[in-house]
Amino acid sequence: MTKIYFPYGRDFLEYDFPVSRFLGVIESSFCDYVPKYSEIELVRGAICNPIGSAALSELSVGKGRVVLIASDHTRPVPSKLIVPQLLGEIRRGNPQAEIIILVATGCHRCPTSVELAEKFGQEIFESEKIVVHDCDKSEFIDLGKLPSGGDLVLNRLAIDADLLISEGFIEPHFFAGFSGGRKSVLPGIAARETVIYNHNATFIADNFARTGVLRRNPIHADMIYAARKAKLAFICNVIINSKKEVIYAVAGDCDAAHAEGCDFLCKNCMADAIPADIVVTSNGGYPLDQNIYQAVKGMTAAEATVKKNGVIIMIAKSNDGHGGCHFHKTFANEKNLNNMLKNFMETPNAKTQVDQWQSQIFARVLKHASVIYISEAPDNIVKDLHMIPAKSIKEALSIAENILKNPNATITAIPDGVSVIVK
Repeated sequence: MTKIYFPYGRDFLEYDFPVSRFLGVIESSFCDYVPKYSEIELVRGAICNPIGSAALSELSVGKGRVVLIASDHTRPVPSKLIVPQLLGEIRRGNPQAEIIILVATGCHRCPTSVELAEKFGQEIFESEKIVVHDCDKSEFIDLGKLPSGGDLVLNRLAIDADLLISEGFIEPHFFAGFSGGRKSVLPGIAARETVIYNHNATFIADNFARTGVLRRNPIHADMIYAARKAKLAFICNVIINSKKEVIYAVAGDCDAAHAEGCDFLCKNCMADAIPADIVVTSNGGYPLDQNIYQAVKGMTAAEATVKKNGVIIMIAKSNDGHGGCHFHKTFANEKNLNNMLKNFMETPNAKTQVDQWQSQIFARVLKHASVIYISEAPDNIVKDLHMIPAKSIKEALSIAENILKNPNATITAIPDGVSVIVK
């Protein structure tokens, strides 16, 4: 038997797979990667040795208002490690600077006070000015057109800043290529109309809008343009392992520093596909597996290696349920995936519907393979989303074998589906 551990919420689910059917594990080399320095030292080293940029302490000299774009509660960014060091560098160069932490929610729900305190630490939560971006209600400014033709509308607080910086993390992203860097601006602090145009059906269907791809990716092209237009002057991004520990950090120019981080990630998280009848994966545990909406990301790694008409077993706690009303209703109200995809492609870019991008990718996954979903989400919601609910890996494997009519169906495991790029 081969025992594999899958992140599930703040814990793990484990299972002993039969050797005779188990083909292998797809995972990044980060599992064995041991950095030379501590987490704090890695972040500090990156900030003190910026790529393509002057030091943050120098950039802050003479700046009245500094806005720090920070990730929200849905991202496992170790803000407790990063933000204090960024604040220290800003104040080292300019003790009088007015600093505002702007939480980049994109189109996500606003985090609660408890979530913010957990993310930043109680001291920063109580002592610093924190403003949460709202894609519908924040005050915005129109900065013209994106390269794609969409309207670039961003949070005025960021645009009016004398210095704009950001923190975040870099991981493979299923249509932007990689997270981090320029994503702090678009979608992070963009108006809903800008986000939905950038996430239109034509772009989502583009063969270059895929995990690990930046070159010729139309979604990335808009994002980097938006970051430059917003004058994002300095970033600090980290790469984390499956334990959510920092193992690498970059800082400096929003494009050059991000590119170096992406290069490091590619060298360590690219893995060959191991085609199988059944692929078992997860969404990396908390906070990325809080809802079904986010779990689509992990499914795309399984999609890249499961055989056509095979079965994906997705493990994601989903204690927050579906994660998107429009996402849920799209599947609950339309049982024909071909009709759904046709409607998406016929929707004008500027009329892109809320969560359409996630639905489009999810529908693509469902057309390729059946999905069995292990979670705490209500069974009726899982079924509405065209999936089969299960409460354990053992139960899910039994269901999969019945679907395939093959008790000897082959199995591949991807313990963390958001941490790998499957070739």
